[in-house]
Amino acid sequence: MLYAATTFWLMIVVLSAWAVHRLWSEMAKPRIVNIILLPGTLVAQMGHVLGLLITGATVTNTTLIKDDETGDPEQTPEPKPRIPFIGPVVIGMLPLLTCALAIFGVTSFLGGTTVSRLGTGQLDKALPLGLSGFWQLLHHQLDMMEATLNTVLQSNLYNWQVLLFVYLVVCLTVRMAPFPGNVRGSLGAIVILGIITAIAGTLFSPTKSIIESGWSVLSLSVSTLLLLLVFTLIIRGLVALVQLLLNRG
Repeated sequence: MLYAATTFWLMIVVLSAWAVHRLWSEMAKPRIVNIILLPGTLVAQMGHVLGLLITGATVTNTTLIKDDETGDPEQTPEPKPRIPFIGPVVIGMLPLLTCALAIFGVTSFLGGTTVSRLGTGQLDKALPLGLSGFWQLLHHQLDMMEATLNTVLQSNLYNWQVLLFVYLVVCLTVRMAPFPGNVRGSLGAIVILGIITAIAGTLFSPTKSIIESGWSVLSLSVSTLLLLLVFTLIIRGLVALVQLLLNRG
């Protein structure tokens, strides 16, 4: 069940990050959004290039910000890895994994006291099998989102380390979104990775320990992204409501 839960939460990470980035790009100029997210873009692009090099693919047309109105990052179009089947999975997953490693590093060096206030709440490692379990899962996730928000609000926001920590975590989590035109590839890579880890878990016992060691980073990423998504939807709804009232007035 741990491997199924890992696949599920990684799906939530990718889809919620994609939704947040898409909504931000619709509410503001996409180029401005991409400039703000530049630290996360740099880390994700490093993961993409590393995946290409590991799998023997050629690196071409890779930029952090394109010289157009969108300012989207650009990746190697239709990479052709020399490793069949596993190659596309590695290329699709490494940007996500490098962002996760960067979040771990940022948390270790900048978020010590801030993260310690989050408590022990983490994502459920087993998916619900009934309606009551589903509602319990939602309540637990809401509690984690509340704890994340309270931790930020109760921190010393005049401390540059706290502000830098929050900024970098937001950039890195939102940049876990697939790059333009690579949504299906990223989701497919997660599913394939889940199958591979499930098989590896039955053959090699350390697989479970490796996944559990990164569970805190996954928990922080999910709660941060869902919190950003909720606030983004609230702001967008309020703006739309004000525009509707003004137009009818």
